[in-house]
Amino acid sequence: MQVVELEARHLRVALRRKVTHASHVRTDTDNVVVRCKLSDGSTGYGEGVPRDYVTGETIDSTLDLLTRSDLARQLAPGAADFVAAVHLAEKLKLEPAPADDRGILGNAARCALELAVLDAYGRAFGEPLTRVTELVAPELYHFQPEVRYSGVIGNPRGWKKRVYPLVYRLAGFKQVKLKVGIEGQDDVKRTKLIRRWLGRKIDLRVDANEAWSPADAAARVRELEPFGITSVEQPLRHEDAAALADLRKQTNSPVMLDESLCGMIDAERAVQGGWCDLFNLRLSKCGGFIPSVRLAQFAKRHNLGYQLGCQVGETAILSAAGRHFATSVRDIRYLEGSYDRHLVWEALSREDLTFRRGGKAPALIGTGLGFALDPARLDWLTKRKEVLIG
Repeated sequence: MQVVELEARHLRVALRRKVTHASHVRTDTDNVVVRCKLSDGSTGYGEGVPRDYVTGETIDSTLDLLTRSDLARQLAPGAADFVAAVHLAEKLKLEPAPADDRGILGNAARCALELAVLDAYGRAFGEPLTRVTELVAPELYHFQPEVRYSGVIGNPRGWKKRVYPLVYRLAGFKQVKLKVGIEGQDDVKRTKLIRRWLGRKIDLRVDANEAWSPADAAARVRELEPFGITSVEQPLRHEDAAALADLRKQTNSPVMLDESLCGMIDAERAVQGGWCDLFNLRLSKCGGFIPSVRLAQFAKRHNLGYQLGCQVGETAILSAAGRHFATSVRDIRYLEGSYDRHLVWEALSREDLTFRRGGKAPALIGTGLGFALDPARLDWLTKRKEVLIG
């Protein structure tokens, strides 16, 4: 089975509400979608969400990298079965970028490419993406028919400060993440208020998005610990990541890496430096489904935990990929994603993949990504198209 067509598109996706955190304010998102067509007519789609403040990628650099990379040669062998297709997808490499000592500047592009190939071959051979975990990391494979996503609270204003946590509580959510470190906000007052309206039973963690300095981070974390936070995500800028070892000694809250955990080089440095207790695995940020599984393997071997995160503005393509990861990888500490109709105007899918009451969401059991993409919606959002093969 051969790849006969491959194309990449720039999509601009509008958000239903403004998303604010310490690093950025966003009302829309520029995503890359790759379409892969096989010789039997099977077609798959993949998505990446480039973020210059996370991996240094932009939508233009992502499309440029895909057009410059020798994809026709790499995909030429094709695959006779799904096992071979998974091996083919894992070996995909994009043109290396100069001065990229972390090996992350093509992660969003690689994620979109890999998912498109896996989706197409999964549909051709009748296999769901959950099968990838079983083949790549059988020791991590554990199929779950249903998973539960976390709620997220950003920077609500006025009456919404009380309504958002109350809605999560009444809807039966088990976990909520609170964004902290936002300029002009009092984190202690906000966290106290959020905890009061959530109640004590809901697991509450915080995400600082690199907002604090090494000099004040420990004090900021200790101020929030009386409210029962279960982890603090990326409290320091990546440039200050080495200071996380001391921060862990000065506080009781587990530290999670996000912006400082984008690939295997980051993971190795984090373990060597004693920087963290948890990894935030986001498929686009980490280079795809298989690299994210490999990072979970690495974390497990070094007695670290991991969550599955997501990028703001993911469409149904990444939501579906995340669902397959969530329902096939064991011991995920926290789970984020599938915010589709709550966050984006056009999710691209014919079905609604948004999580249900309490964050509950069923496994996707169809072949490939397991949902039907709406080509008309894809065309509507497309700003630019590049033919890579065919």
